[in-house]
Amino acid sequence: MATATDAARERVLVARAQLGDELALLEASARSAVDIPAKVKASPAKAAAVVGGAGFLVLGGPRRVFGGVKRVIRGPKAALPKSMLPDEIEATLKHLGTDGDAVRGAIERDFADYARKASKSRHQLRTVLALSVARPLLSGGARVAGRW
Repeated sequence: MATATDAARERVLVARAQLGDELALLEASARSAVDIPAKVKASPAKAAAVVGGAGFLVLGGPRRVFGGVKRVIRGPKAALPKSMLPDEIEATLKHLGTDGDAVRGAIERDFADYARKASKSRHQLRTVLALSVARPLLSGGARVAGRW
């Protein structure tokens, strides 16, 4: 009985020693993995490539490369026209004059008038809709009240 216990104790001591060795090896590996200056000294080209690749990704390099390839394949984008307004509006703007502030003021006043009129018409529309919904409800309520 004592020999089985002694053998088990011996196995535990051996396992503990092996664990200590593995822990020391793991600690050395962790230090080695974190020792960036040593890695840079060991292979500076590899370190430069890693930094360059990270910078390429951070600065949006893949998107720019893809855009350049797309421009080569499809050609350059068409330039915007000088004026995108209809001819009638262009003529009206030219008729208003060459003073930019005066033209801007006239356009702002016209837009304010339009917005005021549109607001009134929306208010009138709401009133009509409310009455068209409320009238049947009120007449039905009056009938029920009269019967009661």
